[in-house]
Amino acid sequence: MKKNLSVLLSLVVLASLMLAACGGGAATEAPAMTEAPAMTEAPVATEAAMAYEGMMVEAPDCDYGGEFKSIEAVDELTVKITLCVPDPAFPSKIAFTSFAIQPSEYLEATGGNGDLLEKPVGTGPYMVSEWVRGDQLVLKKNPNYWGENVGAETLVFKWSTESAQRLLELQSGTVDGIDNVGPDDFATVEGDSNLALFNRPALNVMYIGFNNNPTTEGFDNAANPLANEKVRQAIAMGIDRNRIVDNFYPAGSEVASHFTPCSIPNGCVGDEWYAFDVEAAKALLTEAGYPDGFETVLNYRDVVRGYLPDPNVVAQDLQAQLKENLNITLNIEVMESGAFLAAADAGQLQGLHMLGWGADYPDQTNFLGYHFGAGASLQFGDKFEDITSALESGAQLASDADRAPFYEAANNAIRTHVPMIPVAHGGSALAFKASVEGAFASPLGNEEFSVMSNGTDTFVWMQNAEPISLYCADETDGESLRACEQITQSLLGYEVGGTAVVPVLAESYEVNADLTEWTFKLRPGVVFHDGSTFDANDVVTSLSVQWDAANPLHTGNTGAFSYWSGLFGAFLNAPAQ
Repeated sequence: MKKNLSVLLSLVVLASLMLAACGGGAATEAPAMTEAPAMTEAPVATEAAMAYEGMMVEAPDCDYGGEFKSIEAVDELTVKITLCVPDPAFPSKIAFTSFAIQPSEYLEATGGNGDLLEKPVGTGPYMVSEWVRGDQLVLKKNPNYWGENVGAETLVFKWSTESAQRLLELQSGTVDGIDNVGPDDFATVEGDSNLALFNRPALNVMYIGFNNNPTTEGFDNAANPLANEKVRQAIAMGIDRNRIVDNFYPAGSEVASHFTPCSIPNGCVGDEWYAFDVEAAKALLTEAGYPDGFETVLNYRDVVRGYLPDPNVVAQDLQAQLKENLNITLNIEVMESGAFLAAADAGQLQGLHMLGWGADYPDQTNFLGYHFGAGASLQFGDKFEDITSALESGAQLASDADRAPFYEAANNAIRTHVPMIPVAHGGSALAFKASVEGAFASPLGNEEFSVMSNGTDTFVWMQNAEPISLYCADETDGESLRACEQITQSLLGYEVGGTAVVPVLAESYEVNADLTEWTFKLRPGVVFHDGSTFDANDVVTSLSVQWDAANPLHTGNTGAFSYWSGLFGAFLNAPAQ
């Protein structure tokens, strides 16, 4: 229906322009047209505009615990989102890849999964051509892209977990760019005139997470030592984090004093993390009832990240440190990436685990709010009210100064409860052939290949791992997200190579004084990869299938939709737990 209406409106506009031309008038003569008695098209246009059936999804009230109150298609090119609470970071949140827009008809046709996971239909500069699992993902240039695309006709994603292999492929010329140069390879790249190194700011954190549930299957349903706060504090004191960063991280890395990097406003307010102190750690462990230590597991995925350049050697060092310092035996278990992330979100990881986070946008809501807020996943087990309440209050204030006391309280409470141990903010880098024009490293890890050119029809990018799926509403790994960022787009986005929010599918937006009503004016004339016209109902559908747990399309890859709950709180119609 929406396509037919758009065609009808276009015919009306065309008829109006032809009439103006016949009268010899310019644009200033348009008002005279409205006085012409024989215009039969004008009533049709009014009927067409009135006939647009805009969708609306609304919560009955805000008692369900989430941030969204309603999403409404006001007209074909206007969307209004009403929130339950003020959110000054809302533009940065809604700009993120997980909230990209796809055609409502396509979402419905796929049932919320199936083809949607491997063949997204977006509005971006590239569209899916072929995905050969285990080998490569091939994208083709979108011939109907609304923006500028100077990139190659074909964009190929390849992957390797080994940094040495990625560098070898770049040196041999089989790929044009690689992610996460190995810590020992920075100098090699810098010394090769055929290559160019691009350092990425360390807007990330690597951490050691805990499952704090009182009983776990990992301990034969016995008491979980990690449920004891003093045990977690002891482990926090018993690990030499400086040793890990000095030995296994590249230049530009630093030991984390707080979970959030200090360059993000209010990232490092409050007390610094525990210093390395084996004797104090042993005393705490004895006080907690474990003077002889205990046995547990360390889970991780063998995937290189800017925050974790060599997961295997770091895991082995943690194993050695905890055995030597606290007589805690860590049994290392390496998991497949997708299964690991799904288990983390569901709170199913036992013992300790290594994971990390890279900034999606530079705000505390993306670090503390996403991981420890009321809507955070079950990764760390039970939540702590003094943390969630401080984060809820801080997130609703616009001024960094006004927010500071709440984030100080949250940081101090995180230090006390130790749901995880922040280890490092990792320096990382990309490398490209020196001949690539427009190459850059994004602080958010969302490099756009449509602005890069190697002078040929094909551009090959090699990253650390294969995407899990291309429905990034339900993915959190960087490899999936970077691929999605070439294909799908959100209402807003981030400037190339920076963090500032810029218009994308919305040309502009307005907000009320309370920061609770956000009205977006959509970009006209945008079409999806399948040729359908982008309009307000596509926005309502794309967002509401994430928000409303009762929506039949709320399925995705795992059904976790972690970004939605992490940034916007509880799902609408969430099942009782």
